[in-house]
Amino acid sequence: MTRSAFGAAIFGCDGTRLTADEARFFADANPFGFILFNRNLESADQIRTLTSDLRAAVGWNAPIFIDQEGGRVQRLRPPLARDWMPPLDHVALLGTHATKGMRLRYQIIAAELVSLGIDANCAPMLDVARPETHKFLRNRCYGTDLETVVEIGRAVSDGLLAGGVFPVMKHMPGHGLAQMDSHLDLPLITADAATLDAIDFAAFRPFADLAMGMTAHLVYAALGETRPATTSASMVSRIRHYLGFNGLLMTDDISMQALSGTVPDRGAASMEAGCDVILHCNGTLSERIALMDRIGTMPSASQRRAEAALATRPDVPDVDITALTAKLAQLEQGQGA
Repeated sequence: MTRSAFGAAIFGCDGTRLTADEARFFADANPFGFILFNRNLESADQIRTLTSDLRAAVGWNAPIFIDQEGGRVQRLRPPLARDWMPPLDHVALLGTHATKGMRLRYQIIAAELVSLGIDANCAPMLDVARPETHKFLRNRCYGTDLETVVEIGRAVSDGLLAGGVFPVMKHMPGHGLAQMDSHLDLPLITADAATLDAIDFAAFRPFADLAMGMTAHLVYAALGETRPATTSASMVSRIRHYLGFNGLLMTDDISMQALSGTVPDRGAASMEAGCDVILHCNGTLSERIALMDRIGTMPSASQRRAEAALATRPDVPDVDITALTAKLAQLEQGQGA
C-alpha cells in the first residue's frame, strides 16, 4: 500500500536524544529516513531508544542510515562495534580470499547495525582508486582496477543484504579521480570521456539492481559540465539512462562545501536536477525546516522509486557473529574457508 508522500529528505538529528521540537518537525515533514553520526552514538541502549523514537515520530518503519565503511569512515567503534581496517588495506590483507572475506566483513557489520536499530549502510563504495586519488578517499576504495572494484563491491552489497541491511552504492557516477576532498572543495574531473566510460562509470553499471544510490559532488569537465553531478540534470540523466540505475537516488551530504549557495538552494537545485531525496547530515533544526520548506514532498516518480526501494527491505537473519568473525580470521590468516 502506498504511504503518504515522503518528505524529499533524509535528516540527521542533533544529539543522543530526540527533542520534542525535532519530533514535531519530523512528524510534519515525514522524511524518507534518518542518518546517524558520532554525535548521536553514546551506548547501545541509547541508540536503540533513539532509532525507535525516530521511527515513532514519523509513524512507520523508516530506514535509518549510517556510514559504516570501516577505517576512517566508521561511526560505530568499540565497544559498540568492531574496529575495522580501511577497506583497501583489508582487501590487500585478504589476498585471494578478498571476495569471501569482504562479504563476511559486511555481514558482520550488518549484524552490528541491526542490533542497534540501524538498517541502511552507505556502502558499497564503487570508486576506482588511482595514484592521484585524494587521501581522504583512496583507502576507502576496494581496488585500483575496475574488475576488483566490481567483484568486491558485489561482495559488500551481498554481505549487507545477507545481514538484513540496505546497501547504498556511492559515489555515482564515480569519485576515484578526485584530487580534492569534496567536504571542503569542489573537485574538477578532467579525464576524457573514454576513460570515464571504461573505468569510473563502468564500475556502477553492474549494480543497477541495487535499490539505492548516492551522487558525487564532482564536475566532469570533459563532458561539458559546469555543475557538480548532484545538481546537474544531464549527469542525473546519465546515471539513469547510461548507467541504467532506476533506483532511489539520494544526494551526497548537501551540507558539504563542494556545493555553493545556501542549503535550501542546494537542495532545490538537486531536486530540479532529478535527484529523488536530499541527504542533510549536519546543521541546525532551523536549517532543516528551511530546507524542507524549499523541497517539500517527493514528486510522484520519486515516490514510486522510494516505495520500490522499501519493498526490497531484506529480512534480518539470526546470525552468530562469533562464528562469522572466526571464519573471517581464518581468511585473514590465509586459510581457505
